[in-house]
Amino acid sequence: MPNYPQHAQSGVGADIAPTSEQFTKRLQGRALIVDDDREVRELVADVLSSTGRRVVSLALSVEAAKHLREEKFAVALFDFHMPSPDGLELARQVRGHGLNQMTPIILLSDDQSTIALSQGFAAGASAFLYKPIDAERLLNLVRATQSTFEHEMRRFRRVALCSKVRLSFEKGDVEGETIDVSLNGLLVKAQIDVPARSPVNVCLYLDPEMKPLVGSGLVIRILAANRIGIQLNPLPVTESGRLQEFLLPLILKQAESRLSGRV
Repeated sequence: MPNYPQHAQSGVGADIAPTSEQFTKRLQGRALIVDDDREVRELVADVLSSTGRRVVSLALSVEAAKHLREEKFAVALFDFHMPSPDGLELARQVRGHGLNQMTPIILLSDDQSTIALSQGFAAGASAFLYKPIDAERLLNLVRATQSTFEHEMRRFRRVALCSKVRLSFEKGDVEGETIDVSLNGLLVKAQIDVPARSPVNVCLYLDPEMKPLVGSGLVIRILAANRIGIQLNPLPVTESGRLQEFLLPLILKQAESRLSGRV
């Protein structure tokens, strides 16, 4: 096993009056790991520390709330099954409010069932890492989630996707096809005559075997060739989880392809 440097067991170090540039770099490299399994916790912390990240490693999940409330993390890793609050509860707390609402969350789990996956994404998880932990996969996933979710989600990163969609306006319904889709909106090709800023109800057929995803939004762009840009309003938890469950594997696949291309 590689000789990884020692990691910090708490988030407090000898950081006295850092410059703004130093603070930004440290903030970007700060990670939180919460797992009651000492071996898993130490492996994850050692691997992340080897890349220069500063790691806060916690065995007791009840201690996580204080750190999440007072510190900003670049990535958080929670054990799916542990004494309350478990990984799902922590994910919901993070997404509910505070400094880390947009922080990528990776759930560590030995449960590969579809139900567990759906529960995790509905709670706000960005990705899953299955046990036993593979160090290389961990690093690739952390890099992918950070480049994808922190950077690309904020820029409304889209995935090319052709799916049937039904749009409902005050004047009636229109059917069309998506050109690309993100967690925040979609670009649609449809014959429509409405002004920008028009409210719209969206019924999105992501997959023939899935129930359509239902939400609402606002027309924010009207482009040539019958293309319109729609920004989605915040979706209900269930619908948001379904959209993430469908899109995130595609987003991660794109990110992993880019990472592989750099090697």
